[in-house]
Amino acid sequence: MKRFALILPLLMASPAGAEVVTASPNGFEIRHTVNVTTPPAAAFAAFQKVDTWWSGEHTYSGQAANLSLSMAPGGCWCEQLPGGGGIQHMQVIYVDPGKRVVMTGSLGPLLYLATAGVMDVQFKPVAQGSQVVLNYRAAGFFNGGADKLAPVVDGVIAEQVKRLGASPAR
Repeated sequence: MKRFALILPLLMASPAGAEVVTASPNGFEIRHTVNVTTPPAAAFAAFQKVDTWWSGEHTYSGQAANLSLSMAPGGCWCEQLPGGGGIQHMQVIYVDPGKRVVMTGSLGPLLYLATAGVMDVQFKPVAQGSQVVLNYRAAGFFNGGADKLAPVVDGVIAEQVKRLGASPAR
């Protein structure tokens, strides 16, 4: 299985702030903050186009084009698999268009570890555009190793956010 990563789909992003906020044997929280030159509504719209910013290298199918995100309560961040199968990576539980989306689910290999995750993404206006703050918290049965996985998850996300500045406008 390939590892997963998340980037934000915005052109001309300033360097992201990233950190492992907390980590223990059974859970962790990571946070990424990035300033972009688009207003919050545009940043939110770009986020919804998950197939344009999620790396195909970090999907089960190997193709980002197989991803979709329905930005409504109960909506699915899903992936179609060859042969008719699929995966629900996360479910939208709260959406305030242009401002915030909260999703639940365990990304990538965390799915198999009996964990629960919450991704909270906020889009805030700033002088030069908007600030996007992504928090991902995961907890559960990590077999006592969540504190060891936290920097790996954070590193994968940081790698994707670094690619953000080089991404063409979508």
